[in-house]
Amino acid sequence: MTSALPRRSAALQAVLGAATAVADPSAPAKKAAARATARTTAPAPVPPRSTAPAGIVVPKAPAARSVDAAYAPRAALGGTTPPVPVARPPRYKAVRPVAPRAVSGGTTSTAAALLLARRATWGATPEVVDAITSMGASAWVEAQLAPKTIPDPVVDDLVKTQFPRLAWQTWEVHDRYWPDQTGDLGYDTVEAYLARAIWSKRQLLEVMVDFWSNHLVVTAPWGETWDCVHRFHEDVVRKNALGRYADMLVAAAMHPAMLAQLDNESSSKRAPNENFGRELLELHTVGVTGGYVESDIRTSALVLTGMSTESESGEYFYRHIRHHTGQVGLLGWSSANTSARGEAVGVSYLQHLARHPSTARRLATKLAVRFVSDTPPSTLVDTLAQVYLANDTAIAPVLRALFASTEFAESAGRKTKRPLERIVSVARALGVRPGADTRDWLGDLSWYSRVAGQAPLAWPAPNGYPDVAAAWAGAGATLAGWNFAMHQGWSATDTTEKRVTYPALRGLLPTTLPSTHGAAVDALATRLLSAPLSAAKRDAVCAFVGKTAATPLKSTDSLVGWRLPYVVALVLDTPEFATR
Repeated sequence: MTSALPRRSAALQAVLGAATAVADPSAPAKKAAARATARTTAPAPVPPRSTAPAGIVVPKAPAARSVDAAYAPRAALGGTTPPVPVARPPRYKAVRPVAPRAVSGGTTSTAAALLLARRATWGATPEVVDAITSMGASAWVEAQLAPKTIPDPVVDDLVKTQFPRLAWQTWEVHDRYWPDQTGDLGYDTVEAYLARAIWSKRQLLEVMVDFWSNHLVVTAPWGETWDCVHRFHEDVVRKNALGRYADMLVAAAMHPAMLAQLDNESSSKRAPNENFGRELLELHTVGVTGGYVESDIRTSALVLTGMSTESESGEYFYRHIRHHTGQVGLLGWSSANTSARGEAVGVSYLQHLARHPSTARRLATKLAVRFVSDTPPSTLVDTLAQVYLANDTAIAPVLRALFASTEFAESAGRKTKRPLERIVSVARALGVRPGADTRDWLGDLSWYSRVAGQAPLAWPAPNGYPDVAAAWAGAGATLAGWNFAMHQGWSATDTTEKRVTYPALRGLLPTTLPSTHGAAVDALATRLLSAPLSAAKRDAVCAFVGKTAATPLKSTDSLVGWRLPYVVALVLDTPEFATR
């Protein structure tokens, strides 16, 4: 309290003016300090020394090999000091190949089709549910696992016309923007990512792109990867999203974006940076329970030394002069590592980690969490891990087995959309189409997602956005989702909105109006949720417009007039729509 009074007095003096101010009691002390300062002569600056003062012996810098050899892991963790003379034997048994079952055939029920549509896309639409029902779940999944066979003209045209810079190589970005940096490529990546999520016909690919983007995290739009984040998403994530994880892991480790994001571009035998070596084990492959110890992290970093970038072009470049040589080994893998040109050693190490049973179980768990439940049954995880190993890290067989599993079929209602998924699925449910300034509108979506706590590709930590309901149960994320749904309802009735095209909200109802308010709400829910609401929720929506479910509906009623955007938003705000 006492310390605050002088500040308040000074503020009051400033308001009342200098004429009413009292004398500053500290003025004499301030003047004395100023006089003392004026009398004090500052010493001349001392130039930096290039030689040691006489009588002082400077120890000779140790050789890099000595520094590496002197590394002592924490004793409490029981680590070993590299070089490792003999690799530890694998801690697992051979895996028995497991043939995945086929996804249910051509008699897919509407409920099963809706479940698959909600889980394997960025938001179920009547078109997707109809396609799964008519094709059969098995045929639909097979088609989605071969995305190049699915025509995707809207997205192809958008990428070509709106995001041509995505085709630039990293060196071209450097050349075109020299000597500056830019966020252009990052924003291109984020907005193309949103456009593909909303409009692509290759929905399972886009869902898996999202999955891997949260597994091998490279943030956008700004950061160390300003020049190459777009190529990471094109050449690493999108190219391998449905392929072999071993290929994706190697591609990621040899990409300038990952090397910059996790500091391996500056790592060397003289000063190994453990960031990438640690995250490779902890997040990208075997996980914290994968059986490695502290000294293994050091070894992991040493194996990866040399994988770097070239500063002028920003492209990947192997710097053999930085590579640590000597026997290395961990987690059942070892190498004599005798040559400074050790790129192949690093690749061998990465492929071993991708094929490790702990990696299989970790990825199987994450996939089961994404598609089945926040707490997936261990039986499903075991099965998926075996399929992963039996198919040499191929992802498509794992997804095929997952969607064919009993655990998946019985998991309806056990997953909740994350904020970004909810926003994208609103746009899909309303049938928004590209328009005159699609990119500006996509920028709005990115902003809304940031407000909701999940800006696209922007999770700052290397572990990716969480995918469990408890992480998103806060009021902020919920309110942001509601506000976005309401905003889209208003936008759909705004005749000045030309950036994208909104179908008329009236088109969400049957051409011939239902006879009652309750029937109209049921029809609206069936169109947006692929299922009617419960009677209690239907009655609540009717009460919002001052009617009952049995009240006859006329074309002049507010439910199909000025209040329709609000009613649409109410339906999109329900837990049913928030369910994945």
